[in-house]
Amino acid sequence: MEPSPVGDGGSAERWRAEASRAFQHYLDRAAPHTAGRWAGTLVAAAVYALRVYYVRGFYVVTYGLGIYLLNLLIGFLSPMVDPELEALEAGPGLPTRGSEEFKPFVRRLPEFKFWYAITKAFCIAFVMTFFSVFDVPVFWPILLCYWIVLFVLTMKRQIMHMVKYKYVPFSFGKQRYGGKKRPGASASKE
Repeated sequence: MEPSPVGDGGSAERWRAEASRAFQHYLDRAAPHTAGRWAGTLVAAAVYALRVYYVRGFYVVTYGLGIYLLNLLIGFLSPMVDPELEALEAGPGLPTRGSEEFKPFVRRLPEFKFWYAITKAFCIAFVMTFFSVFDVPVFWPILLCYWIVLFVLTMKRQIMHMVKYKYVPFSFGKQRYGGKKRPGASASKE
């Protein structure tokens, strides 16, 4: 019996699984390095912006990227459980007095997934700039004005939601609790 000229699919699947595992390994190693990850994303965004500027095209791709980034931002700023739905189901939602139970803010889209989606979006948009089929001729100032109006209206609605349900999606300026002190740890050393 002769071997098949096409070959078996096992080696391709094995290679794909090993590549996926290696990629996940590096992704997991990058997780604690927040500043470095975001710096890399800013570099990717700058490379994309320079590409679009020098090619003088792909404005529809950029507009689509902007809409997608706005959608990700809304997910990042929104709580996991909508207080409006929680209030309808179980009475009052987030605590309004100090005597009520403390509920930490849990994002609908965690920071790491937010970063990963943004970085992937910039990379995909960058690759799209090499295919002329995506370079649809449009008058870009109209797209920019429409995106700005959409951004303002969406952020206004999101901020009104934050004010109404009294939550802050950022941790700066919030009170931090130190927890219990370890026994034997003293403030002054002799």
